[in-house]
Amino acid sequence: MIFPDEYKHVGVTKALPAGAEELIYFLTDYLIEERENPETGSSEYAFYSVRKSGDGLLRKVEALELIASGEKVVKYGSELNIKDRALLIETALKLCTGKVNTVIFTGVDRHVTIVHDPDPSCILEIEILDVAPPEPAWLSQVVKRLEASGIFGDLQVRFTENIIDLRHFEGDKTVFPCSASGLEGKCLDSDILTENGHLLVGCEISKTLFEMRFPELEYSFINICPFKSDIVVPSKPFITRCCRSEKSGFVNISGFEGAVVHWGASEYQVAEAVRNLVNRLRKIG
Repeated sequence: MIFPDEYKHVGVTKALPAGAEELIYFLTDYLIEERENPETGSSEYAFYSVRKSGDGLLRKVEALELIASGEKVVKYGSELNIKDRALLIETALKLCTGKVNTVIFTGVDRHVTIVHDPDPSCILEIEILDVAPPEPAWLSQVVKRLEASGIFGDLQVRFTENIIDLRHFEGDKTVFPCSASGLEGKCLDSDILTENGHLLVGCEISKTLFEMRFPELEYSFINICPFKSDIVVPSKPFITRCCRSEKSGFVNISGFEGAVVHWGASEYQVAEAVRNLVNRLRKIG
């Protein structure tokens, strides 16, 4: 796949350099020639790589190598955020049918880039591993807001969700950690228990609190901490959260690399965790 990075300039011209004396901007590694099809009167395109020499802002063109032209090249009809690399690859994949293998994109800032032979394997999937309510899950809300802002655009990453709905455990005999969840049942921070046989749905801290408050009671326990849970389990590289700040950072759970943020993490901390995780996964891969 050819996908110029942010430091590679894609030039557009209606007339190719005629010879080695022609000069070109020093960052231009690729060139798009726009020309009119004499039979249809419509525009068609050719895509070249540029070999150049010299120093300074303008450099000598040594050679042009044709990569794709004619019916192999199409131009996407709308402006896109060309900083969102995953979006461009996914869009190019839909257009690269038949003989087409190259798509030209124009950004909202009128700059141009190109995707040649799009490769979906370059897009890294990260799973958002969380519990709900709140609905939608808090971590999912944060990641989606950040993704919409474009902050992950250069990472070639897409997010999937693995959200465990705690409402499946609601009931008169169920105990949840916090009344702020709005779940139907009893809560450690607001209810007094006097009978055996409750089901505690929480983490190790919840378990410790339960046993401190009600040491005489017998109960069963479902652990929702991703470090020890049988139900909150990743299926791919992931980001999750934990109420213990010392657990923040890189982890490996069930054979999958992931990042953990604190329950009170800011948007900045979540964005940083995602970026650090992607960089780690790219190195490992």
